[in-house]
Amino acid sequence: MQFIDQARISVRGGRGGDGIVAFRREKYVPAGGPSGGDGGQGADVVLEADSNLQTLLDFKYKRLFAGIDGRRGGPNRCTGASGPPLVIKVPCGTEVRHLSTGIVLGDLTTHEERLTVAFGGRGGLGNAHYLSNRNRAPEKCTEGRDGEEWPLQLELKLLAEVGIIGLPNAGKSTLISVLSAARPKIADYPFTTLIPNLGVVRRPTGDGTVFADIPGLIAGAAQGAGLGHDFLRHIERTRLLIHLVDGGAEDPLLDLRVVEKELEAYGHGLVERPRILVINKQELIQEEDLDGIVSALTEVSGRTPLLISAAMSRGLDDMLDRVWSELGI
Repeated sequence: MQFIDQARISVRGGRGGDGIVAFRREKYVPAGGPSGGDGGQGADVVLEADSNLQTLLDFKYKRLFAGIDGRRGGPNRCTGASGPPLVIKVPCGTEVRHLSTGIVLGDLTTHEERLTVAFGGRGGLGNAHYLSNRNRAPEKCTEGRDGEEWPLQLELKLLAEVGIIGLPNAGKSTLISVLSAARPKIADYPFTTLIPNLGVVRRPTGDGTVFADIPGLIAGAAQGAGLGHDFLRHIERTRLLIHLVDGGAEDPLLDLRVVEKELEAYGHGLVERPRILVINKQELIQEEDLDGIVSALTEVSGRTPLLISAAMSRGLDDMLDRVWSELGI
């Protein structure tokens, strides 16, 4: 399944039904008078969050969603049928914006939460509405109105409490695969993670916490370089970030600064987000270099890093204890 996290669509409410001109013609009812009914309401277009969906893939193949038109009115003051709402399923975490103005119309984060994005047109009036003392046989009715039509931008932002960030090949996918049942692609070359991966990690209370593995950032990601800029939005909702640094890299301090700079450039409050600094691949660090790396990272970041080896499952309990503490669990 393709992971699509952005889509542009157009929505159009149904047109209201027309009112009609009609007169009562019944036996023993002289001068029955006007009896034209009103047209039905056009269908609204509604977005509904569905926890079973994980991607906006459906909107890659269909871009226009139009509600059903209301039916025209009938005789004997019968109102035409209204169009049933057109309900469009979207994943939980979908943010809806007006494409032209950029105004946020809604943010669907909970299952079955709904947002009406286009109202149907009002039905026209039948001639029964125009009866008066001066006009006992009106032959006037009105047409139904068109429904609203808007261009929309849909953006999926994953709902995860903890985001794992770092440069490519820092071991993010390995870490989430060890902590949870997620099985992302893992290889010994950069950019093996091309889409965000979610994994559920069991809390001490028995509940699950969602962790998100974000594709690796590189210098210039916030301006569009590499893959990370496309997925930085997915950590906007996280409560806590795990910044993973490759302990076996040539310059772990430079790696730290690159990611910190990209978080600051991207904005949206990410640089102020609570963050745990973790040095991965502990087994690759020479014993005599360990203290120097820890001291340098502590001095630059202001955080004391934790040492782990995701591949060898070392130090993970201490890291999770820190995570639960930061989340208040």
